[in-house]
This record gives sequence, C-alpha cells and structure tokens, in this order.
Amino acid sequence: MKNPEKDVFIRKGGPPDLPQLYRLIKALAEYEKMSHQVRARLADLKRFGSGSRPFFHFFLAEHSGQAVGFALYFFTFSTFEGQPTLFLEDLFVLEHWRGQGIGRTLMSRLAEEALGAGCARMEWMVLNWNHPAQAFFQSLGAKPVPEWTLFRLEQQEIARLTRKPLNSEKS
Repeated sequence: MKNPEKDVFIRKGGPPDLPQLYRLIKALAEYEKMSHQVRARLADLKRFGSGSRPFFHFFLAEHSGQAVGFALYFFTFSTFEGQPTLFLEDLFVLEHWRGQGIGRTLMSRLAEEALGAGCARMEWMVLNWNHPAQAFFQSLGAKPVPEWTLFRLEQQEIARLTRKPLNSEKS
C-alpha cells in the first residue's frame, strides 16, 4: 500500500527487518521518555520474532528503504467472543513523518489482518498522558474501556508465583 504524499509504503515485516524495527522501538521509547526501561535487545527480537511460530508480527512503513514507522501486534483469544483478538502492542511513526496518514494506513492494514484472521476485535493500550494518540485512535472510531485496569506481573513476581528461582541469565 502506498501513501502518495510522501511515497511511503506499508509492508509486512520479517526477520531481515528486525534491525530497523529495533531502531524504531528505541525511538518510541525515547518519545515516551522510557528509554531507561528498554531491556530488549536485537537478539531478543530475532529469538521471539522468527521461526515457525513467532510471538509477534509487524508492519513497517518505509520511505526509500528506510523504516519511518511500525505497528507490532500479536493474537490473543477472547473467551467471551469465542474468536481471536488482534492486540496492537505498539504503533509508532517518527515525528517528521507524522500527520501524513501513515498511522491511519498502518491501522487499516492491521484491520485487514484482523478480518483475515477472523478476529472479533482489535485492542491496545495508550498511555494516559498521550492525548494526541488518544485523539488519533478516537478519530478512527476506537473507544476507551474505562471499566478495565491493566495488571502486570514482572519476572520477580512470576518466579515467586511459580515458587521457582528466577533464572537471571538471559538467552
């Protein structure tokens, strides 16, 4: 799919694109003022984003072979719907490229992917302070789900829950 304003192409990413994806993930973390929280390494993306059953999939927005945005997603399953859900982990467009319709085009490609996979819905989270993102998603018809609160267990708590020691070595 082409964005005629800036000759931006949206395509499904694969293992050879992981270095560009990693660069954009670091740019996203910088934008969100969370660079200090990025523990992911390129080796992690290669390990979990490749093979016969990757844990995530992604689309890249490219201009002249350079990635300028991405949408990283995976599938979950809704027990109430009895159908899969496409979960959007991150959508990001480099600042210079915002306002060109790239985010909307990425979301459109995700919607096509969701329909093709038989998904009942698409879901994602937005930081409370990120009002531009909230406005963007609402312009697409998305609605916040105020009656739900995100809970998280991190590695220490997961290990404690299993009553097994945490393996501090990262593969």
